[in-house]
Amino acid sequence: MNNGKPNWWSRPSSAPEAARIPAPPPSGDGDGDFPLPAPHPPTTPPAQAPEPAGTDLRAAGPAGADARAAEAEAETTGTGPQAPEPVAAGSPDPAPCVVLTKGEPRDPAPEEVPHVQDPAPVPAPQAQTQAQPLHAPDEYRTPPYGEPGPWAPAPPVQRPPAPVPPHQQGPVPPHPQGPAPWTQYDPWGVGGPALPPPPAKRSRKGLAVAGALVFALITGVIGGGIGAYVERNGGLTTVELPQSDAKDTGRAPESVAGIAASALPGVVTLHVRGGGSSGTGTGFVLDTKGHILTNNHVVDGARSSADISVTFSSGETARAKLVGKDTGYDLAVVQVTGVSGLKPLPLGNSDGVRVGDPVVAIGAPFDLSNTVTSGIISAKERPITAGGEKGDGSDVSYVDALQTDAPINPGNSGGPLLDSKARVIGINSAIRAAGGSGGDGEGGGASQPGSIGLGFAIPINQGKRVAEELINTGKATHPVIGVSLDMQYNGDGARVGQKGKDGTASVTPGGPAAKAGLRPGDVITKVDGQRVHNGEELIVKIRAHRPGDRLELTLERDGKELTKTLTLGSSQGT
Repeated sequence: MNNGKPNWWSRPSSAPEAARIPAPPPSGDGDGDFPLPAPHPPTTPPAQAPEPAGTDLRAAGPAGADARAAEAEAETTGTGPQAPEPVAAGSPDPAPCVVLTKGEPRDPAPEEVPHVQDPAPVPAPQAQTQAQPLHAPDEYRTPPYGEPGPWAPAPPVQRPPAPVPPHQQGPVPPHPQGPAPWTQYDPWGVGGPALPPPPAKRSRKGLAVAGALVFALITGVIGGGIGAYVERNGGLTTVELPQSDAKDTGRAPESVAGIAASALPGVVTLHVRGGGSSGTGTGFVLDTKGHILTNNHVVDGARSSADISVTFSSGETARAKLVGKDTGYDLAVVQVTGVSGLKPLPLGNSDGVRVGDPVVAIGAPFDLSNTVTSGIISAKERPITAGGEKGDGSDVSYVDALQTDAPINPGNSGGPLLDSKARVIGINSAIRAAGGSGGDGEGGGASQPGSIGLGFAIPINQGKRVAEELINTGKATHPVIGVSLDMQYNGDGARVGQKGKDGTASVTPGGPAAKAGLRPGDVITKVDGQRVHNGEELIVKIRAHRPGDRLELTLERDGKELTKTLTLGSSQGT
């Protein structure tokens, strides 16, 4: 019978055969043996051979299920066994009775299989009275052949893979290779969906990991907040910074700090008013009598002692009088009185200075008193000219200067330039400013005054001689050779003019040049072997000497080179 179930599970019996199975009689103890009556011989022999002896018979299909249901109902309601209905004529003979004997202990009752009750039972014909069983059927009895027992494990339900819908594209997912999961077996089912698997238990390991992550996140946020607070506020407590001992004030005498500490008490700041203008400059003490050396252009506007004020590094101020000045050297001497504790600065020797020597400049740039800067000697015997504001040349100064890169600015004029032993080797006098038109002096011709590392100082050897003359006589003397130069000559060297000032002779009769044999038109190219390129450089070289010094001049005359020696004369300065 092919109805979707395995054939060996189904062996249905006809309804008359199920009806022939008599109901068992009641039993007092519900246990033991009971006889079953043998069937009556059929009036008409059956068409088929009887079942072999010793074979257990059971009703199958719906008829057998109905008989068992009736037996269970009788036992439950307590009505006792019912007499079987008589068998109608022509019906098949009932099955022979079989004696059931007591044997091994019964297996636990199998699970009840739900069944569907027929709409109406078919009454069996009561043809004859049959013997009743000794007791009611035992629901824990061994099931007849063909029914599943409690010992039979349900085979796994194999389900074919689901077909791919027509609208889907792509390969069919492979069928799982592992064995199908065990599900509740339904022998009469056609293969419905399996029961859902039990929910998986949440792993405690995952909960622990999640808790650790949450803890790390919280601690990270708290730690970050604390770190940000400490960084912005400098910590959770009051900040105390380490500091060295304040008593450590010793400096080497050759250091800039040592030089400044030694020289500052002898440096002064000058404030000058007069002629409708005012200015600031610097000076330094020469002796204990109160003589102070500075630049001429610093005090040039003063008309009396009331116009010059001197301020010392200690803050003490005093009035000063003008002792003497010289325009050609751009030097002046003033004197203060009534001041005690003056500290003169020692004077060095500018002839021993070498290029690259360290130097320190002290002054009051832009009225900032006691300013200290440092640098080196950049060059020596740098010929410069300063002044010339009057236009007649009477205020032009000629200086064979020391060049330094120590910052010098307006207000430094007249201040000392010191060597590594705090000795004065120069008087700061002029600067070359950016954007200048070639003029010298403090911002001479410059549209943007200020230090660019080109400062110039009068050598102290020249300043010492001039200062001594100004203190002793009030005037300074200039060395001369007794010639008038052609300042318009553009060739190399200094040429003697054809005519002097106001039409006089260019070579002073009886002067040093005339005695040496110089003539108008001679071109002087060297002074003591040093090359000169123009008239200004020749003047600078001559003024670097004292009157009475002997000089050797190299000159060109009519294409020939000649050498002349002369003794410098003297002229009164202004």
